[in-house]
Amino acid sequence: MPDLLIELFSEEIPARMQTRAAEDLKKRMTDGLVEAGLTYAGAAAFATPRRLTLTVHGLLAESPTIREERKGPKVGAPDKAIEGFLRGAGLTRDQLEERETPKGAVYFATIEKAGRPAAEIVAEVLEGVIRNFPWPKSMRWGTSSLRWVRPLHSILCILTDEGGAEVVPMEVDGLKAGDTTEGHRFMAPGRFSVSSFEDYEAKLKRASVVLNAQERADHIRSEAQTLAFAAGLELVEDEGLLAEVAGLVEWPVVLMGEIGAEFLDLPPEVLQTSMKEHQKFFSVRNPKTGRIERFITVANRETADNGATILAGNQKVLSARLADAKFFWENDLRIATTDMGQWVGALENVTFHNRLGSQGDRIRRIATLAEALAPVAGADGDEAREAARLAKADLNSEMVYEFPELQGLMGRYYIEAAGHDAAMAAVAEEHYSPLGPSDAVPHKPLSVTVALADKLDTLSGFWAIDEKPTGSKDPFALRRAALGVIRLILENGLRLSLREAIARAFFPHAVKRDADGGETPEEKRAEYARIMGIDLDKLHELNTEALVTMIGERGVFGTLWDTLKDRNSSFHADAGIIADLVGFFHDRLKVFLREEGIRHDIIDACVAMEGNDDLYLLVKRARALNEVLATEDGENLVQGFKRANNILTQAEEKDGVEYSFGADPKFAEAAEEKALFAALDAAEARIAPALAKEDFAAAMAAMAGLRGPIDAFFEAVQVNAESAVLRRNRLNLLHRIRAVCSQVADLTRIEG
Repeated sequence: MPDLLIELFSEEIPARMQTRAAEDLKKRMTDGLVEAGLTYAGAAAFATPRRLTLTVHGLLAESPTIREERKGPKVGAPDKAIEGFLRGAGLTRDQLEERETPKGAVYFATIEKAGRPAAEIVAEVLEGVIRNFPWPKSMRWGTSSLRWVRPLHSILCILTDEGGAEVVPMEVDGLKAGDTTEGHRFMAPGRFSVSSFEDYEAKLKRASVVLNAQERADHIRSEAQTLAFAAGLELVEDEGLLAEVAGLVEWPVVLMGEIGAEFLDLPPEVLQTSMKEHQKFFSVRNPKTGRIERFITVANRETADNGATILAGNQKVLSARLADAKFFWENDLRIATTDMGQWVGALENVTFHNRLGSQGDRIRRIATLAEALAPVAGADGDEAREAARLAKADLNSEMVYEFPELQGLMGRYYIEAAGHDAAMAAVAEEHYSPLGPSDAVPHKPLSVTVALADKLDTLSGFWAIDEKPTGSKDPFALRRAALGVIRLILENGLRLSLREAIARAFFPHAVKRDADGGETPEEKRAEYARIMGIDLDKLHELNTEALVTMIGERGVFGTLWDTLKDRNSSFHADAGIIADLVGFFHDRLKVFLREEGIRHDIIDACVAMEGNDDLYLLVKRARALNEVLATEDGENLVQGFKRANNILTQAEEKDGVEYSFGADPKFAEAAEEKALFAALDAAEARIAPALAKEDFAAAMAAMAGLRGPIDAFFEAVQVNAESAVLRRNRLNLLHRIRAVCSQVADLTRIEG
């Protein structure tokens, strides 16, 4: 069984494309080989800046002969039908076989496809892979019609078995496959032949090329850590940069250089970002001070002076880059310490979304909402408003303009420099969090408040203009924002009415939407006045733009959700939009709790209860119900509840009455019936105080204790007794079972 070795040698492949390209080469080649009948034992793909390599071992020497039987038309069918069948099968009429079937005599054809040599199949598949390779970007060069990420120079393609290596005969746009490759561009120029993958890998290493990207990355990490440790410093780990740098070199040579003393006082994040983005340097930190004091660069060659010339050039370029960063930092600090308000004011001219206003509009909305939400997170309302006002000011700083990834972080530095306390400064950095499932959630009251306000404003705004996620499309990352709100609430134990919070966030968007549509109707102006608590005559003096600004600055008062959902409110239709957004949160919550193993139907059972917009309360219910349903008693209790509910529902539909007047124990006859009355009394005595304390686990445990008495009742007692009195009393007893068991969740929604 031969082994296959393929190398596609080209000019430098961008580092970000190498890993995916190696995977694509492996998948497309192996899929093509298997589809053609060539199975294999294993395969591995590799990439360096100048080559994609694939090794496949244990390949079949040739594809197997395939015999296929096809059923044709009936004997006696029209000639055209038979001739069409023969053309498709590639046979003549005398090669057909007649067979009797339950539907009469039918023609059958046996088609035999002879196996083909591996070399023939490999050549065919590889040509197709090369011509149709899925590069994100590709180019043509010279007069060739072939497209590749960079000019393709050579193709190595050999099959190796006990008899030696054989070049697979193939050609793509003038490039003939061979058994030779090249080593390092500078340290080992010239071509050499190889006879197997092991020979290929060993000769490449002798020619100063490390084929395995992981080996290159491990070498870089190890050498960098050693150099840093020897200087009493530590390497700042960066896996993304490590993977990128490993894709830039074939023979990594790790060097450590110094940063000019005039730049050491720059914030470490600025130094790290500047060196990473512009130079692909690793940062080396002093563990005692936290300052970045050195850098690590990775050269692609060894030099006679051990890298001294390379380091000198790198340090010269780095100094120029850091001089720019130092200028930005000092200029930004001057503005921050004198008048940060000019940054905030300039955001009035920065569009957030053409239908949602400027960043200035957004900041006013977030500040107002943060003031309203502050008590929920234990923050001061005035401080929350001020923190929200400053949180995005750094978007106008020169440093963030140069390095957008530093937004928020630089805001923290600038707000502290302006004289604000650390908690308010931290809001600038933390209010964007969490950015994803693995990102940490802020816990400081001010940061939590502004983070909630920021995400709720975004969600309610896009719902107001009907720009909701559809299918896999979510251009404004609204699913991520909703998950962020859920995590902020749950991980900080926040208790708030989500409907009320969304209504407060939604109201300014609804006003702006109406204003953008033309003059605000009189009835809505009257409602604005009532909601905002201002005189209608004064409101008449304001134009639409001033009205929107006032609402952004003053916020709304009272219980807004109750006002909007009132059928007489001119905002009644908006209540449906808010309810839809709450439903979106419930859907995101299902996804979030799936990690805990909580099923969708359990969430649905809890969503059906009062207070379902209190997500913290909702999750407490769901976790308690999930725990109980994981036990035998809980599972059987649900079955007993469903049995009681089904019998009761059928009786009520048949009789046209509701059996909820109250069961009387004096009509109980069987011991099991009396025991159920007693068990329900005992359970209710435990459930009521547990629910009052929101101890759903204790309430569910008390309900689970009803499993035995309910089972025994159904085993011994006939509900639909001949006596009308007994039947009515027992149906009322079933209603009591339903009422008691429905206090934590709607068990009718539990599946199974």
